[in-house]
Amino acid sequence: MFSSSNSLSFFNLGKTTLSLYSVCSFLIGTQIVLAGMIEKVKMSGKALRDLNVLPSSGLDKNSDISGKGSLAKSYIENINDNGHELQKKNCPLFSATLNKVDIVKSNGLETVNTEVEYIDSENLADIADVDASFNTLLARLDSKDWVSTCEALNNVRQFSIYHKQKLLEIFGAVIRLIVKSLKCPRSAVCKTALMASADIFKAYNDIIIDSIDPLLVQLLLKSSQDKRFVCEAAEVALVSMTTWVSPTLLLPKLLPYLTNKNPRIRAKASMCLSRSVPQLGMEGIKAYGIDKLIQIAAAQLSDQLPESREAARALAMQLQAIYVDSQVSQCEESVKLVDADSWEAFCHAKLTPLSAQAILRVTATPKEGLAMS
Repeated sequence: MFSSSNSLSFFNLGKTTLSLYSVCSFLIGTQIVLAGMIEKVKMSGKALRDLNVLPSSGLDKNSDISGKGSLAKSYIENINDNGHELQKKNCPLFSATLNKVDIVKSNGLETVNTEVEYIDSENLADIADVDASFNTLLARLDSKDWVSTCEALNNVRQFSIYHKQKLLEIFGAVIRLIVKSLKCPRSAVCKTALMASADIFKAYNDIIIDSIDPLLVQLLLKSSQDKRFVCEAAEVALVSMTTWVSPTLLLPKLLPYLTNKNPRIRAKASMCLSRSVPQLGMEGIKAYGIDKLIQIAAAQLSDQLPESREAARALAMQLQAIYVDSQVSQCEESVKLVDADSWEAFCHAKLTPLSAQAILRVTATPKEGLAMS
């Protein structure tokens, strides 16, 4: 017969054994659960790897997906989560003449579109079906399909080169829709519209002056952007404008932008002015007023952007050369000018002392060269 102490020890031993058994059972159960989870993770990783190497054409074939509803659903969910990686593997290579790949989201999935080809004006062929293209031109320019809009903008370029008179029938509406395309956030549409603007300036010259205001605003804005290829296309359009549009008509349109709040717009307007003024010629500048132009140049010399200041320097030097030539032609018997007619006296008479000094500083070297000769 056991004593009471022995009975208590036996009871404690049984209790301890039962506790150890419970702990072991818990650990074994946990191990089984963890093993199951690890196996599921391995299977998911394998399925993801298989998806990443799956050709895109395989997802397009109903025969490959039919009868695999759960698997197809899993693939679609993985595409949504890993679309970027799938995009990298399945993007085709495009020719050098095409712009970069453009990714468009539609219904949660990502699709790949190639952007339009940018064709130089000299390489544009005539339109195959002029009447059909003309009849749908405005609708396509206003289309929500950006590819269709780009094709219509290229048609505008073709009309301006090969069928100038026909496009005049809807000229105002075309310009308004080109301005709309210039505001488009899609770079391909914007650049094609800029190329169309350059061709229109070359084809229609002064005809466009009545519609130029909204177009000019967008050209100045786009030439001030950070996207390099859009900026370059806008610069080409501005050069075309200053080349083909009469300066007597263009200068009044440019002047308000010289005091714009945006310093980049002021800089681009100054550059346009500097390119446009020389086309007036000596007689045109004298008729417009050389005193007005020198005041404009003096104001731009103090602008915060170097582009504005450089354009003002170029304008001041051009005005000085024209002024000196006009004075020499008036007294051909003597190259030495009377002091009252000198460039320095002219600047002091037409400008404030500080502005006169600024103009004389930037024109000192050409003046000294003329005196030495």
